[in-house]
Amino acid sequence: MKLPSILIQNANIVNEDKIFQADVLIKDGKIAKIGEKLTEVADETIDATGLHLLPGVIDDQVHFREPGLTHKAEIYTEAKAAVAGGITSFMEMPNTVPQAVTQELLADKYKRAEEVSLANYSFFMGATNDNLEEVLKTNPKNVCGIKAFMGSSTGNMLVDDEATLEGLFSKVPMLIATHCEDEATIRANTEAYKEKYGEEVPIACHPEIRSAEACYKSSSMAVKLAKKHNTRLHILHISTAKELELFENQTPLTEKRITAEACVHHLWFSEEDYAKKGTLIKWNPAVKTANDRDEIFKAVLDGRIDVIATDHAPHTLEEKDNSYFKAPSGGPLVQHSLVTMLEMYHAGKITLEKIVEKMCHNPAILFEIEKRGYIRENYFADIVLVDLQDAWTVSRDNVHSKCGWSPFEGQTFKSSVKHTIVSGHHAYKDGNFNESVKGQRLTFDR
Repeated sequence: MKLPSILIQNANIVNEDKIFQADVLIKDGKIAKIGEKLTEVADETIDATGLHLLPGVIDDQVHFREPGLTHKAEIYTEAKAAVAGGITSFMEMPNTVPQAVTQELLADKYKRAEEVSLANYSFFMGATNDNLEEVLKTNPKNVCGIKAFMGSSTGNMLVDDEATLEGLFSKVPMLIATHCEDEATIRANTEAYKEKYGEEVPIACHPEIRSAEACYKSSSMAVKLAKKHNTRLHILHISTAKELELFENQTPLTEKRITAEACVHHLWFSEEDYAKKGTLIKWNPAVKTANDRDEIFKAVLDGRIDVIATDHAPHTLEEKDNSYFKAPSGGPLVQHSLVTMLEMYHAGKITLEKIVEKMCHNPAILFEIEKRGYIRENYFADIVLVDLQDAWTVSRDNVHSKCGWSPFEGQTFKSSVKHTIVSGHHAYKDGNFNESVKGQRLTFDR
């Protein structure tokens, strides 16, 4: 199917540490030309006067719950929510039902995304204590990476066998992404708090149960293994100031073997928010202190933290409306991650150029994604146009995730996403979706 050509005029382009005004011509799904006052005739023209044009956001950590948990979310609904939030590509995690821990089950997820995903997509292969042979069959050219849960976040996907971890870190040639929380520490903390409170442990204790110590113990072990075997390691959702000492900012990202991610909720919320938000902001790893939040933000700015993502993980309100131990961890974030970071821009905490670096450029570099993540000629036209002065308030009426709620309900954001173009297809415009063309499978230059 031949895609209509698009001419974007008078945009303020934010790309590669610069902001400049230019036009962008899109043809056959690619960026054909970038320049001033382009005269080419296109099938569609967008007047972007007053708008900022960014590369589409690449979210390297989401949970879209399909297969098996589709009462919470599904690839179709969450990809739409992502596109509405300016995310053009996502990488989804393996802890579905069944878990994506064989090549056949992984292929099933790709097939489903090809049928229904409005955004571009990739899926992690899951590691367990006994599937190393399956993991080693993974094709690094068309799979984003291997996911290892070095913590109890997802039941029986916990990888805690020392021989298995040695095998993974020594034999897997591609990127290994880890969830790092030490299970033994969490178990001991849980028992101590149960002794004190019984089953009615207050939600405010969550960052003490899933503690900074638990995070650091696991993260430091992952870094130690990666250094021993020269593994390409990417540690997800850093939540503590202590862990930041494990990462450095002197090596160019293209040469780093150990990288790290921060998620928007760890940059926005702190333990002070549990009183108001309760289990709606229960995540693993936990939202911790204001100092942790602020130090993580500093690490984003100075390069110790390489990317910003979401860990989007919806649950129903009925599931969330439970006591501490019964309420699951996770929440929907893809629709609001970009506008959250733009809110921090308005507050003077971060530049537009740095937001684009951490949410668009760096995921492309880190995962070696082919021809995405930048506004460049001959790259795929993954583009988002935002209005920095179009305020709106999050309510359940404007949430696109299937779960129908957001931890940002009641928050007024100064900026809004006006247009999202996915692989050259104008997928989202002023609140309306065009679902006639699906997203593409990401490929990797490895």
